[in-house]
Amino acid sequence: MTTVTRANIAESVCEEIGLSRKDAGDILDMVIDEIKGELVAGRDVKISTFGSFWLKKKNARVGRNPKTGIEAAITPRTVISFRPSQTLKKAVNKK
Repeated sequence: MTTVTRANIAESVCEEIGLSRKDAGDILDMVIDEIKGELVAGRDVKISTFGSFWLKKKNARVGRNPKTGIEAAITPRTVISFRPSQTLKKAVNKK
């Protein structure tokens, strides 16, 4: 299994649309920055036929180091979750 990188995606856009590598990379950066900006602002992001990113608040709790068994405080935090759309799920399971 290989990993697709930002450069791979920009290259695909470049080849598919015929933009320069720089322009394709700039467009990809703008899309990523827009998604990141909305999440930083506390808003969920839904991309039709792809999926949804949303924020979850995690409360403080006591955890345990699995190796030593020593308890440790875990601070409250916000995490990003992703739920794929039905279209994406079907496409992945079709292969």
